[in-house]
Amino acid sequence: MAPFQLHPWERRRLLQLLDQTHDATQLRRAQVLLWLHDGRSVTAVADLLRVSRQAIYNWVQSFTDRTDLDLADRLLDAPRSGRPPTAWGIIDPLIGAVIEGDPRDYGYRATVWTAPLLQRYLEEAHAIETSRKSVSRALARLGRRWKRPRHRLGLRPETWRQAKGGSSAG
Repeated sequence: MAPFQLHPWERRRLLQLLDQTHDATQLRRAQVLLWLHDGRSVTAVADLLRVSRQAIYNWVQSFTDRTDLDLADRLLDAPRSGRPPTAWGIIDPLIGAVIEGDPRDYGYRATVWTAPLLQRYLEEAHAIETSRKSVSRALARLGRRWKRPRHRLGLRPETWRQAKGGSSAG
Protein backbone atom coordinates (compact mmCIF):
# COMPACT_ATOMS: atom_id res chain seq x y z
CA MET A 1 0.00 0.00 0.00
CA ALA A 2 1.28 3.42 -0.93
CA PRO A 3 1.80 5.84 1.96
CA PHE A 4 -1.59 7.08 3.08
CA GLN A 5 -1.93 10.85 3.14
CA LEU A 6 -4.81 13.00 4.38
CA HIS A 7 -5.61 16.51 3.23
CA PRO A 8 -4.73 19.06 5.89
CA TRP A 9 -8.40 19.85 6.52
CA GLU A 10 -9.19 16.12 6.88
CA ARG A 11 -6.42 15.72 9.43
CA ARG A 12 -7.66 18.72 11.44
CA ARG A 13 -11.22 17.42 11.34
CA LEU A 14 -10.15 13.92 12.41
CA LEU A 15 -8.22 15.36 15.36
CA GLN A 16 -11.33 17.32 16.38
CA LEU A 17 -13.42 14.19 15.98
CA LEU A 18 -11.16 12.28 18.39
CA ASP A 19 -12.13 14.71 21.16
CA GLN A 20 -15.83 14.98 20.30
CA THR A 21 -17.09 11.57 19.29
CA HIS A 22 -18.70 9.05 21.61
CA ASP A 23 -18.87 6.42 18.89
CA ALA A 24 -16.16 3.79 19.32
CA THR A 25 -16.18 2.90 15.62
CA GLN A 26 -15.52 6.49 14.56
CA LEU A 27 -12.83 6.91 17.20
CA ARG A 28 -11.00 3.73 16.25
CA ARG A 29 -11.06 4.42 12.52
CA ALA A 30 -10.02 8.05 12.97
CA GLN A 31 -7.04 6.85 14.97
CA VAL A 32 -6.14 4.36 12.23
CA LEU A 33 -6.21 7.04 9.55
CA LEU A 34 -4.14 9.45 11.63
CA TRP A 35 -1.57 6.78 12.47
CA LEU A 36 -1.26 5.77 8.83
CA HIS A 37 -0.92 9.44 7.85
CA ASP A 38 1.89 9.80 10.42
CA GLY A 39 3.80 6.97 8.72
CA ARG A 40 3.03 3.89 10.76
CA SER A 41 2.78 0.66 8.82
CA VAL A 42 -0.48 -1.19 8.30
CA THR A 43 0.94 -4.19 10.16
CA ALA A 44 1.88 -2.06 13.18
CA VAL A 45 -1.55 -0.42 13.31
CA ALA A 46 -3.31 -3.77 12.91
CA ASP A 47 -1.24 -5.29 15.71
CA LEU A 48 -1.89 -2.29 17.93
CA LEU A 49 -5.68 -2.57 17.52
CA ARG A 50 -5.69 -6.38 17.33
CA VAL A 51 -7.47 -6.51 13.99
CA SER A 52 -6.43 -7.99 10.70
CA ARG A 53 -4.48 -6.03 8.13
CA GLN A 54 -7.39 -6.59 5.76
CA ALA A 55 -9.69 -4.71 8.16
CA ILE A 56 -7.33 -1.73 8.02
CA TYR A 57 -7.24 -1.85 4.23
CA ASN A 58 -11.05 -2.05 4.13
CA TRP A 59 -11.44 0.95 6.43
CA VAL A 60 -9.03 3.04 4.36
CA GLN A 61 -10.73 2.02 1.12
CA SER A 62 -14.16 2.83 2.53
CA PHE A 63 -12.92 6.23 3.71
CA THR A 64 -11.38 7.14 0.35
CA ASP A 65 -14.34 5.85 -1.72
CA ARG A 66 -17.07 7.73 0.13
CA THR A 67 -15.99 11.32 -0.46
CA ASP A 68 -19.60 12.41 -1.04
CA LEU A 69 -20.39 11.96 2.69
CA ASP A 70 -19.51 14.03 5.72
CA LEU A 71 -16.13 13.11 7.19
CA ALA A 72 -17.64 11.60 10.35
CA ASP A 73 -20.02 9.47 8.27
CA ARG A 74 -17.17 8.24 6.09
CA LEU A 75 -15.74 6.49 9.15
CA LEU A 76 -18.89 4.48 9.84
CA ASP A 77 -20.01 1.29 8.15
CA ALA A 78 -22.04 1.65 4.99
CA PRO A 79 -25.67 0.58 5.13
CA ARG A 80 -25.97 -3.12 4.46
CA SER A 81 -28.50 -4.87 2.37
CA GLY A 82 -30.53 -7.64 3.80
CA ARG A 83 -33.98 -8.59 4.76
CA PRO A 84 -35.65 -5.71 6.59
CA PRO A 85 -37.51 -6.42 9.81
CA THR A 86 -41.06 -7.12 8.70
CA ALA A 87 -42.92 -7.66 11.93
CA TRP A 88 -42.17 -4.35 13.62
CA GLY A 89 -44.54 -2.01 11.82
CA ILE A 90 -46.79 -4.47 10.06
CA ILE A 91 -48.26 -6.81 12.64
CA ASP A 92 -48.68 -4.32 15.50
CA PRO A 93 -51.71 -2.53 14.01
CA LEU A 94 -53.23 -5.82 12.82
CA ILE A 95 -52.99 -7.34 16.28
CA GLY A 96 -54.18 -4.11 17.89
CA ALA A 97 -57.31 -4.19 15.74
CA VAL A 98 -58.40 -7.67 16.87
CA ILE A 99 -57.01 -8.05 20.39
CA GLU A 100 -60.02 -6.44 22.08
CA GLY A 101 -62.45 -8.67 20.20
CA ASP A 102 -63.51 -12.22 20.80
CA PRO A 103 -61.65 -14.88 18.79
CA ARG A 104 -64.99 -16.65 18.25
CA ASP A 105 -66.07 -13.71 16.09
CA TYR A 106 -63.23 -14.62 13.75
CA GLY A 107 -64.15 -18.30 13.58
CA TYR A 108 -61.79 -19.66 16.24
CA ARG A 109 -62.84 -22.01 19.00
CA ALA A 110 -61.25 -20.03 21.81
CA THR A 111 -62.47 -17.36 24.18
CA VAL A 112 -59.18 -15.46 24.55
CA TRP A 113 -56.37 -14.56 22.21
CA THR A 114 -53.05 -16.29 22.70
CA ALA A 115 -49.78 -15.72 20.88
CA PRO A 116 -50.08 -18.95 18.84
CA LEU A 117 -53.69 -18.10 17.99
CA LEU A 118 -52.72 -14.60 16.87
CA GLN A 119 -49.92 -16.12 14.82
CA ARG A 120 -52.45 -18.39 13.13
CA TYR A 121 -54.85 -15.47 12.59
CA LEU A 122 -52.13 -13.39 10.90
CA GLU A 123 -51.28 -16.26 8.61
CA GLU A 124 -54.85 -17.12 7.66
CA ALA A 125 -56.41 -13.66 7.46
CA HIS A 126 -53.49 -11.56 6.21
CA ALA A 127 -51.09 -14.13 4.69
CA ILE A 128 -48.32 -12.96 7.02
CA GLU A 129 -46.08 -15.71 8.26
CA THR A 130 -44.49 -14.73 11.54
CA SER A 131 -43.07 -16.40 14.61
CA ARG A 132 -44.71 -16.73 17.99
CA LYS A 133 -41.86 -14.68 19.43
CA SER A 134 -42.63 -11.79 17.05
CA VAL A 135 -46.28 -11.89 18.09
CA SER A 136 -45.28 -11.90 21.76
CA ARG A 137 -43.01 -8.91 21.20
CA ALA A 138 -45.79 -7.07 19.38
CA LEU A 139 -48.13 -7.74 22.30
CA ALA A 140 -45.53 -6.33 24.68
CA ARG A 141 -45.16 -3.21 22.51
CA LEU A 142 -48.93 -2.81 22.59
CA GLY A 143 -48.85 -3.02 26.37
CA ARG A 144 -50.88 -6.23 26.52
CA ARG A 145 -50.29 -8.66 29.36
CA TRP A 146 -52.05 -11.82 30.33
CA LYS A 147 -52.69 -12.78 33.87
CA ARG A 148 -50.85 -15.94 34.66
CA PRO A 149 -52.62 -18.47 36.84
CA ARG A 150 -51.52 -18.82 40.42
CA HIS A 151 -50.42 -22.31 41.12
CA ARG A 152 -51.30 -23.30 44.64
CA LEU A 153 -50.56 -27.00 44.32
CA GLY A 154 -47.30 -26.78 46.19
CA LEU A 155 -48.77 -24.86 49.11
CA ARG A 156 -50.10 -26.72 52.11
CA PRO A 157 -53.60 -25.93 53.32
CA GLU A 158 -53.98 -24.60 56.84
CA THR A 159 -55.58 -27.88 57.94
CA TRP A 160 -52.86 -30.18 56.61
CA ARG A 161 -51.93 -31.43 60.09
CA GLN A 162 -55.47 -32.60 60.66
CA ALA A 163 -55.48 -34.38 57.35
CA LYS A 164 -52.32 -36.23 58.36
CA GLY A 165 -53.77 -37.18 61.73
CA GLY A 166 -51.91 -34.55 63.77
CA SER A 167 -53.37 -31.87 66.00
CA SER A 168 -53.71 -28.20 65.15
CA ALA A 169 -52.72 -27.11 68.62
CA GLY A 170 -49.15 -27.20 68.39
